[in-house]
Amino acid sequence: MGRQRDDLDKLYKTKRWKALRVVVLKRDRYRCQECKRRDVVASGNIVHHVVELRDDVSKAFDINNLETVCASCHNTLHPERNSSNKIIKKKDKVIKFYRNNDFI
Repeated sequence: MGRQRDDLDKLYKTKRWKALRVVVLKRDRYRCQECKRRDVVASGNIVHHVVELRDDVSKAFDINNLETVCASCHNTLHPERNSSNKIIKKKDKVIKFYRNNDFI
């Protein structure tokens, strides 16, 4: 069972969000950016807020805070939405580092 819906979810029904979502998907060429960082090519159709909407609503329409992800990566990024056992995500700021094969 997922989380309860609230007023923030109304954002996803606005014309502004729907238009911006298409821009982000086209910018990312409908490719999952999380998979891309692991040198995996996967299509994506979910536009994800990097800084969560609930953490900073001012970034709701910030194109630099949005990226395309696949369903699998989105489920990994939001485990609390996908299980009946509530998982509490850490609020620590995490910086991900990925190996660049160009310099090996």
